[in-house]
Amino acid sequence: MAGWEDVRGVAARVRQRIPRPVRFRLGQIWEVISRTVGICFRYRVTGLAAEAAFFAVLSLPPLIFALMGAVGYVAQRYEGATVDDFRDEVLEMSSRALTPDAVDTLIKPTLDDVLSGGRFDIISIGFVLAVWSGSRALNVLVDTITIMYGLAGLRNIVKTRLLSFALYAFFLVIGAIVLPLVLAGPTLVDHLLPTRLEFLNNLYWPIVLVGTACVLAGLFHLSVPVRTRWISEMPGAGLTLAIWLGGNWVLRAVLIASAGSTTIYGPLAAPIAFLVWTFVTAMAVLIGAACNAAIDFVWPRLSGIDHRRTYKATTVPASSPRLREALDAETAESLIPILPEQPTGQPKDPASRRLQPPST
Repeated sequence: MAGWEDVRGVAARVRQRIPRPVRFRLGQIWEVISRTVGICFRYRVTGLAAEAAFFAVLSLPPLIFALMGAVGYVAQRYEGATVDDFRDEVLEMSSRALTPDAVDTLIKPTLDDVLSGGRFDIISIGFVLAVWSGSRALNVLVDTITIMYGLAGLRNIVKTRLLSFALYAFFLVIGAIVLPLVLAGPTLVDHLLPTRLEFLNNLYWPIVLVGTACVLAGLFHLSVPVRTRWISEMPGAGLTLAIWLGGNWVLRAVLIASAGSTTIYGPLAAPIAFLVWTFVTAMAVLIGAACNAAIDFVWPRLSGIDHRRTYKATTVPASSPRLREALDAETAESLIPILPEQPTGQPKDPASRRLQPPST
């Protein structure tokens, strides 16, 4: 007991030596960290990430079948040897994820059918299923981000689903263009750049990371149903990118370590690994959104969200205009349940939920 009291005394003396502005900023940072963790537990980030990962994986088979149906229209313009090589590559890749019986009875006949000529029915049905399941995964992310900010109800279900459709189509196009360039790596850039510009090859991965962070910030910016400052989404985007890179490194290390051993999952090992990767990606996005929501709570002016107006929009019915007009600052102060209690002697401002700076 005495030892614990000594530790508390030393901690108190160290805390007193820290300047008050520094202590205040450290307190704000700790508030952001604690609220981020609390938001993740409150809104079941792991469960929602698993749901988003499931629908993302579910969208891949119909998307692949739709692309295979479209290949038939293009394959007629190429030589037979080129088409045969493409067929062999697809069958080899399918054998890594499926059993030989599934490849022989399902994949091979379907592939031969679509390569002999275009199949519009496969294209249409495949894309419809892919867009539905893929947009469902993004709908989970968009809806959860909205709830994390406490803005549920400002965007109806139709607008949310249309936004999810648009985001899925956008990421599909961006992925088709950017992913081959990213997989090609700096080697492709080295061949394209002249000799005097070879130093730009060192900027390849920094540019990729910055571009990815900007895309994530755009996702957070569009998911919030009110106008926010785009720059306020960058902290969550940076955290998402860091968690995603760390999770990929761990997943890659585990897969390399287990590559030489016999797996109990058999042919399902590759789909399960991809499912885990999408789960890590979705969880990183949700944790980054939780960080942005916590920052908005501590520094509400950073995002530019008018919380008094959004509170009235989500709480007071639209059929009561007089009640909306009567909900002024004093009434909002007594109704808003999420505001922290202000210490005695400090001004009460219902529109500002940030910590008050220390008095000089």
